[in-house]
Amino acid sequence: MRGLNTPVTITPVTPDLIRGPASPSFRRGQGSGTPGQARGDGKRWLGIAILAALAACTPPDTRPQLTQRAPADLGLTGPTAPAIDPSWWTAYNDPQLDRVVADALAGSPTLDAALARVRQAQATLARRDADSGPNLTADVTAQEARISGRYTIPPPYAGSVRFLGNATANLSWNLDLFGRQRAAIESARAGLAATRLDAEAARLMLAGSIVTTYAEIARAERVGAIARETIATRERAVRLVNSRVQNRLASKLDAQAATTLLAQARVALTRADTARVLAANAVAALAGRGADYAAGIGPTRLADPAALALPATIPADLLSRRADIAAAAARVEAAAAGRQVARRAFYPDVNLIALAGLQAVGIGNFFDPEAGMLGAGGALHLPIFDSGRLRADLDSATAQVDVAIADYNSSVVRAVRDAADALAQIQANAAEARAQGEVVRGFAETNRLNAIRVSAGLDSRLTGIDTDIRLLDARLAVANLAVDALAARARLAQALGGGFDPSRNVQP
Repeated sequence: MRGLNTPVTITPVTPDLIRGPASPSFRRGQGSGTPGQARGDGKRWLGIAILAALAACTPPDTRPQLTQRAPADLGLTGPTAPAIDPSWWTAYNDPQLDRVVADALAGSPTLDAALARVRQAQATLARRDADSGPNLTADVTAQEARISGRYTIPPPYAGSVRFLGNATANLSWNLDLFGRQRAAIESARAGLAATRLDAEAARLMLAGSIVTTYAEIARAERVGAIARETIATRERAVRLVNSRVQNRLASKLDAQAATTLLAQARVALTRADTARVLAANAVAALAGRGADYAAGIGPTRLADPAALALPATIPADLLSRRADIAAAAARVEAAAAGRQVARRAFYPDVNLIALAGLQAVGIGNFFDPEAGMLGAGGALHLPIFDSGRLRADLDSATAQVDVAIADYNSSVVRAVRDAADALAQIQANAAEARAQGEVVRGFAETNRLNAIRVSAGLDSRLTGIDTDIRLLDARLAVANLAVDALAARARLAQALGGGFDPSRNVQP
């Protein structure tokens, strides 16, 4: 109702069902006016008042201003792609990785929080369901009190101190004629679906984070291995330069330069070892474990996940693959149902009520058959004047729908970008890896030719060592590119939904 919302409650109770002596002031035949005419006028004016109130109970036409983005608006018009295996990380053929992911999915605090939110949403839905059913309560009061001499109770009780007892069982049931409670149930049900999808999205994101962080362990191991080879090569160079200094074929400056390069190689090894420890600690934290778990992570054995079927373009069904998109869509549904709750608050609220019990003055009368009472009827609540509260609630609920739609659209755009970035990274990585492979092969051939020249006495062994160092640097770049490729494929699998199954019902 616009402006008006004074609750009007009409509760008819059958008078012949209420036992007890009638007060003289309420006996038949007393009062002013003609009884039949008074009843007729009263019904007429009551009907007019109800019709006027119902006519005013019209919610304003406030609608959401945003719409959900369609796949075609985002360029998702290409072919679909095969579904990704829900356990896609097993394609890396590393049993240790499989174990770490399983441990994380079984005991991560991140998932524990998501599952707790699922339980909370389940309780909310149960409460909304309960609100739509009948409600039975019992009330018992007993007291010694002085009864007013100027109230409805006549002498000899009036003006005396008496025992007052009351025990009733009360039944009420909201008929939900305009569907407000049904809309609240739908909102809670959509909210539960959103929290379950959030939990599934958290599970998939956790698995992807484990794989990409585990790949950093592999990177540190490969960088460390090349650093050790570099140290060995630098040590040979130092020995050779020192020998040349002793033979006055090189200066102390050359020796100092060789020693400095050896120190740099050792620093690189230290950094690689530290990076491995930090990456292992990060994996342990993602799994919800401690430092002892990180220390137990052995050498990685990641293989190129050739068995992992990944598309070369963004599939048209990308949005249906993502749990976070499905969760955002469910929140739009929940907000839309919440808006219906706010709209239907403008309409009348009808309740069926009934009561039965005992009521007496004087403890000796409490269990007398005449102390029994029984009643049944209905209650009608009409919002007539509320200073704009219902309108504000509806405006807020409508704005919440727009918020949910905006969040959905943001999630959709982010999902498309994630997939596009992952595909672009894989393609760029492949091109760079091919070029870097040519560099490695070139340095390897140069090394072979230098070895021939050195063995023939046509060149210095220092030249061969310098070529070895350049080859090691090229191999280091190849190693980094290989790990980048492993991580990029994991990110693409994650961007494409990570094997999300919409039919999977996440339970806490």
